[in-house]
Amino acid sequence: MPGVRIAPGVAFYLSVSILLSLNAAAGAPIPLWTHYESEWHLSAITITIVYGVYAFTLLAALLTVGSLSDHVGRRPVILAALVLDALAMLVFALAGGLKGLLIARMLQGLATGTGIAAVGAAMIDLDRKRGTLANGIASFGGFALGTLGSSVLVQYVPAPTRIVYLVLFATYLSQSLGVSFMAETTPPRAGALASLRPNVKLPRPARWPFLVAVPILVATWELNGFYGSLGPALLRLVTGSKSIVVVSLATPVYVGAAACAVALARSLAPVNVIRGGTAAMLFGVAVTLLGITQTSSVLFFLGTALAGAGFGASFQSALRTVLPCAETHERAGLLSAIYIVSYLGLSVPVVIAGVVIHHGATLLHTSEGFASVVILLTALALAALLARRTKPTRPAQQSAGPDDVMARAGCLEA
Repeated sequence: MPGVRIAPGVAFYLSVSILLSLNAAAGAPIPLWTHYESEWHLSAITITIVYGVYAFTLLAALLTVGSLSDHVGRRPVILAALVLDALAMLVFALAGGLKGLLIARMLQGLATGTGIAAVGAAMIDLDRKRGTLANGIASFGGFALGTLGSSVLVQYVPAPTRIVYLVLFATYLSQSLGVSFMAETTPPRAGALASLRPNVKLPRPARWPFLVAVPILVATWELNGFYGSLGPALLRLVTGSKSIVVVSLATPVYVGAAACAVALARSLAPVNVIRGGTAAMLFGVAVTLLGITQTSSVLFFLGTALAGAGFGASFQSALRTVLPCAETHERAGLLSAIYIVSYLGLSVPVVIAGVVIHHGATLLHTSEGFASVVILLTALALAALLARRTKPTRPAQQSAGPDDVMARAGCLEA
């Protein structure tokens, strides 16, 4: 129906739903890890590799096609991501072993990396103020909803390895139909092929803030990967429960608390938030570790919620603190550097944990080692933040106007 377009307000909420579903699909397989492990006789190292390959392919997509929608428009890139993720869901549903899981997870990583940048940009195009906030909440909230919703289906619906993915497949088809009626939010421009070349830069004014943020980024995403890959087995050990819903709650609690923290801290000074968030994460991980060693589910969930809130506050504030230290044309390269650190922190420690378990370490000892590394990194970041006097400076580029959240944030003095 040429010329028929949905209203901008409807397009905004459609974009939010797409970002939610892309992240929900990323969390959907988590409640099924134990099923795959027992039914297909997969080892712990195999499960962590399947989890980690998603992060690597997502990062590859972000670094290559992350800015493609700036040149060819948002709609074609979003549609391509939805079709690719729908294909991944079909592969998941039809998978009969490790090969199918790996292919599906790689397709999913490529789809998510392709889509989140374009959808996030479209949301800001449609509504700069609400789009900035919705990007953070939908990313974390979608992952939580996907894990929780999948666990409910696995627990109460027959053929869970099919139904979970077919529900998401149908969701992507309906969203693709909606996107076909969206108006394009950015005009096409030259440079599409050149934009596929990875662009990683670390401008001089951003070097100190970036170095302070590195241990925060690694610690927060490392813990996220830990909950996503080993969380169900760990929670079964702590609670003694056989319920799929119960043992899958670690990730929803962690990223759900992160989404709440993003919403609550959006109007506060980023430098203060990053300090408070880092302290909350440090304390939360310590409480979580105590809950693991004492097999206390109350302490485990309390620590997980605190760590998740610290994750959301710290990560978003790190972005708000670092990005304004770069010129407008340098921010894509700086954001690429941030994503590299974040997703390496998400994937590499998880694979290492799988190797350690494969070679005889117990889940309890591996969890203690994981938590100890996170505590060390977080303590280093907090010490660096408290040791330096910081003051807001004028951002390098303020041409975006007063509504630009990045421009109002300022950056840390080197």
